[in-house]
Amino acid sequence: QVQLVESGGDLVQAGGSLRLSCTASGTIISATTMGWYRQAPGKERELVAAMINGANVRYGDSVKGRFNISRAKATNTVFLQMNNLEPEDTAVYYCKMKIRGYDYWGQGTQVTVSS
Repeated sequence: QVQLVESGGDLVQAGGSLRLSCTASGTIISATTMGWYRQAPGKERELVAAMINGANVRYGDSVKGRFNISRAKATNTVFLQMNNLEPEDTAVYYCKMKIRGYDYWGQGTQVTVSS
């Protein structure tokens, strides 16, 4: 059974940085798509960053230039480096991976940015 486990969420002051990690367990098959989404209270879940086949990268407009997605293919791990954080970045962050055509979600990790 594939499970995604996220870590790295924390409380940080505006202007600070955090690095989120998400590792898939229960499979030796590499994910073809890895991504991060977030959901703030009262808002819909939105794309933060996605990486397709390790090459094509997309970012949400609000995080371009501040966030960076990367991966460690050998361990099926995806990272999200978040710099210059803003209070508007406060949300639960979820990772998502597509493995053999199926989408898997992590349980979410809370990121809180204080002003």
